[in-house]
Amino acid sequence: MEIKVIGPGCAKCHKTEEIVREAVAESGVDATIQKVTDVIEIAKQGVFGTPAVVIDGDVKCVGKIPKKEEILNWLRARAKM
Repeated sequence: MEIKVIGPGCAKCHKTEEIVREAVAESGVDATIQKVTDVIEIAKQGVFGTPAVVIDGDVKCVGKIPKKEEILNWLRARAKM
């Protein structure tokens, strides 16, 4: 599983990355987490608000810090595929 945490590096982006890492560790899912800060790369993702979370190319959250339970639900749903 590939997870991208997208944002320029603001406090909300750092918090989102922290929560994503906690959720991945808690879930036991085998995932690669990438922090995307480059504006051109962010635009390529089709994301125009930050922070954002993209899992395997699917944009899950834009413009807010997701709750850990939300992330765990996304990971579980993706792992079942």
